[in-house]
Amino acid sequence: MESFKQIYQRACERKGGEAALALLMPQISSKASIKHYTDAELLSEISRKVFQCGFVWRVVDHKWPAYEKAFFDFEPQKVLMLSPEQLQQRASDETLIRHLKKTQSIYDNALMIHDIQLKQGSFAEFIANWPVEDITGLWSELKRRGCRLGGNTGPYFLRTIGKDTFLLTDDIKGYFTAHKLIDYGFTSKAGLKQVQEVFNCWQQESGLSLAEISRIVACSVGDNRLSI
Repeated sequence: MESFKQIYQRACERKGGEAALALLMPQISSKASIKHYTDAELLSEISRKVFQCGFVWRVVDHKWPAYEKAFFDFEPQKVLMLSPEQLQQRASDETLIRHLKKTQSIYDNALMIHDIQLKQGSFAEFIANWPVEDITGLWSELKRRGCRLGGNTGPYFLRTIGKDTFLLTDDIKGYFTAHKLIDYGFTSKAGLKQVQEVFNCWQQESGLSLAEISRIVACSVGDNRLSI
């Protein structure tokens, strides 16, 4: 296993120095800032990420004001009042994206947020208080309790709201595979545990956030297809 110092130096060389690399770092929010999100804001962002998966992001962004109107600004309790027929109608609406399963996921994820809110006070509190040294555990919870939040969809959502997380992009997975740092599949519980342990080691060595480490590793290898 390489030291993180080696990885950082290689990323700097590839990106034109420390200052240039620093400009590529993702923004992370404080726990207090994350707690200020409303459940409606988080349901909107989750739903946007679900629709962006496998689709052109700018098209989704262009249509999002229509989604805000069609789904009551994503207030979970109001979304949960929609009947199956009303969801079907929205899934067929030409001003939206005609995809029944993704449309249904808005309802299902509203139910997840509502259930967590009853126990945690708010979905934002649940996310903000989750320890980053077990961020893959939060990924698994979102996948288990939510709808269509597996793969990188859940992590992309977390990154968007500023929760510290790494991403399993092609560059990151390529690095772990090439350096034989994982013995299992990237979607398996054992594989995610191994990845988390490596990132935790790099964090202890560097003092950086998981998001910064993830971006630096990606910049040190591969095609550097940076996202968020």
